[in-house]
Amino acid sequence: MTPDYLSPDNVLVVTFGADPENDKNAYQALTDLEELDSQGQIKIAGAAVVTRELDGRVDVKSQVGDDPYTGTAAGGVIGLLIGIIGGPLGVLLGGATGLMVGSLFDLDDVETTESVLSDLSKQVHPTRTAVLAQVDEQSPEVIDTAMQRLGGDVFRRPIVDVEEEIAAAEEAQRKAKHEARKELREARAAQHKEDAHAKVEEMKSKLHRPKAGATA
Repeated sequence: MTPDYLSPDNVLVVTFGADPENDKNAYQALTDLEELDSQGQIKIAGAAVVTRELDGRVDVKSQVGDDPYTGTAAGGVIGLLIGIIGGPLGVLLGGATGLMVGSLFDLDDVETTESVLSDLSKQVHPTRTAVLAQVDEQSPEVIDTAMQRLGGDVFRRPIVDVEEEIAAAEEAQRKAKHEARKELREARAAQHKEDAHAKVEEMKSKLHRPKAGATA
């Protein structure tokens, strides 16, 4: 029976084990996905070979033979996903807790809250190469079989869930920026009030200061 989380349109992360020599298989995997697309067995909306650096940054390997899908990643969901998991948010998403910044969920809910972006981010391990792809697939066995021949493990999540969390992450970031600006304005206003009060107190003290030579 097909798992509940699968849908025809999915985001995939394909990884190839801890051996750095296996990273070269990521390039072949992208070529094989292209071949499956040309055969009409799947439909690729976007794909890229990526590497996560030790600092959490995700680099897109833009030169993968003559593969036409390498350039499409930057303009679609895969491009957005790379930007998210490769930025400051992705560093947190790939951490031990899978904590998402902003207001996506409460700190108290970290251990019990499932996050699609967190799950995807954790698959892209530091110093390792992986394939990210958005594909329309009627049967997961097609890609699974092709990737298994290369020693690849396939991790899937429905595109609708990915898009929902990307939108939520953007909204959380927008709200966080709004709150930050609000706090800054309030801090400045409080400082101005404090400065104004101090200035008035200084002026009052000068006003009531006895003149030189005056007797009590």
